[in-house]
Amino acid sequence: MAELTVRWHRSIEEIPEAHWQALTEAAGLPFYSWRWLAGLERSGSVAPRQGWQPCHLSLWREDQLIAVAPLYLKGHSYGEFVFDQSFAQLAAQLGQRYYPKLLGMSPLSPVVGYRFFTATGEDPQQVTALLMQCIDRFCAEHQIFSCNFLYADPQWQALAEASGCATWLNQQSLWSNQSYGCFDDYLASFNANQRRNIKRERKSVERAGITVTPLAGQDLPAEMLERMHHFYAQHCARWGPWGSKYLTEAFFDEAAADLREHLVLFSAHRGDPLDPVAMSLCVHAGDELWGRYWGSDEEIDNLHFEVCYYAPIQWAIERGIQRFDPGAGGSHKRRRGFVARSHASLHRWYYEPFDAIARRWLPEANSEQLSQIEAVNAELPFTGATRSLTDSAA
Repeated sequence: MAELTVRWHRSIEEIPEAHWQALTEAAGLPFYSWRWLAGLERSGSVAPRQGWQPCHLSLWREDQLIAVAPLYLKGHSYGEFVFDQSFAQLAAQLGQRYYPKLLGMSPLSPVVGYRFFTATGEDPQQVTALLMQCIDRFCAEHQIFSCNFLYADPQWQALAEASGCATWLNQQSLWSNQSYGCFDDYLASFNANQRRNIKRERKSVERAGITVTPLAGQDLPAEMLERMHHFYAQHCARWGPWGSKYLTEAFFDEAAADLREHLVLFSAHRGDPLDPVAMSLCVHAGDELWGRYWGSDEEIDNLHFEVCYYAPIQWAIERGIQRFDPGAGGSHKRRRGFVARSHASLHRWYYEPFDAIARRWLPEANSEQLSQIEAVNAELPFTGATRSLTDSAA
């Protein structure tokens, strides 16, 4: 059998696109496609000066790529949406430097599905164990405090745990299509009070003279991606230093050129859809939809809910999409049909006293997180007939 070789890469462009796509394409996650990650790098959105140093790990058998782990060295915790500041504080109390840390995720995208992508016919468990050993040696050699895999694929999670990773549970929101035939079917899943609220919210947008039109795929002009960057930047600016403006204008240009097949814009307008007063950008693939960014030139009551939730849900129902992840944060999502569910991050800490403290704390923290999810879902405004939506939230 040919000898296996591991390589570390300072840019995804060191790995041929065809090789990378052969491993990742079947997962159906645009956020791990070569073009998405290359677009982040080329545009300067993900770069060492931004605190993201690409550090991808690949496994080869001669000239055949058989596994890849998308990884980054991070100098901070921004753009992750898994908030580990308590870990950083504990490290400081123990006299340890927390950063840089090694991180596995699709940058700036809180999307469940991280894994080591492995070629068909290879043993995922053996590959996972081998790459974990390589990561451990790398971190020891470079005195890196931890390696962290965020938004782990649930099936891969078990392999990572078997290789010694500790699991930390957090929350996400998710809308599921319960065989809805139309938007009214979705409305029928709510109790009477919330049905009235949603109808009132949508009506107020209509009274403001606003229509929302989806623009997707080849119907999506490149200049609309430029407009989307304007809305994105403006929305971030409203939050001042907490605005988290991570993506450059160049990334939106990359998206227009390379990623259009996975994008849908929801244009809120008073006439021409190409002259919007607000827009949201979503990503879709197969039967999944992800909400990413939005912005508005005007303050219009309930427009955010319409552009970011209701119009995408209606679009999803019409196309048979089964799941809609609206993005991180926002308790207001719950009252609009998004169920709280757990997602796992996986951690390896290389300072034994810290590792021992964290692993003692995690079982109680995870149990508390599951209890919070159960409590949140118990308050969702569903009818009794649709209460089963929350049964598998954990």
